[in-house]
Amino acid sequence: MRQKRNGEKYMETNSQVKILEAQIRECFGRVVYSHKTQEKCADMILRLHKRLKLSLIIISAVVTTSLLVKLFGDQEWALVVGVVLSTLLFGLNTYMKDYDLGEISQKHINAANEIWDIRESYLSLLTDLRAGQLSINQIIDKRDNLQDRLHNVYTGSPRTNYKAYKAASKALKQYEEMTFNDKEIDSFLPKELRKT
Repeated sequence: MRQKRNGEKYMETNSQVKILEAQIRECFGRVVYSHKTQEKCADMILRLHKRLKLSLIIISAVVTTSLLVKLFGDQEWALVVGVVLSTLLFGLNTYMKDYDLGEISQKHINAANEIWDIRESYLSLLTDLRAGQLSINQIIDKRDNLQDRLHNVYTGSPRTNYKAYKAASKALKQYEEMTFNDKEIDSFLPKELRKT
């Protein structure tokens, strides 16, 4: 009778581990997407920032040139071009003043870096769990700690957008940015640690 109870207890514990592993795997998947989405959002905003800065330089140069042409050449079209472009320049400068895209991009990078650490901790937790190195209470404690850390990161990070999510999805599914085959991993390792 005692053996049966021990067997039942083992079955219950094994079942609990499977349930916890399923939840942690789900959390890991979401964190992988969050990390990649933050990276893609940072890239998109940084690209926009660079384009706007370059546009400001080009428009400023054209405004200056058109005003010089009007001043020294008495060309009416140059004044019109100068006025229109300086109005555009004013609008772009006003936008850039209200939205520091460089800072926003950096916030996404910082969030991605913090999420990367949590992602790796989830991976380690899954590894320890699968290796049978943790008790149920240890698994729950580590899971809860990771959820708290993730909540703190999400609270302080800027929101991402659908375009960044789609880019992250494409990077993860099509380009397999998170996966390596044995040959790729071996190329990073010394000869003695290679698998293939």
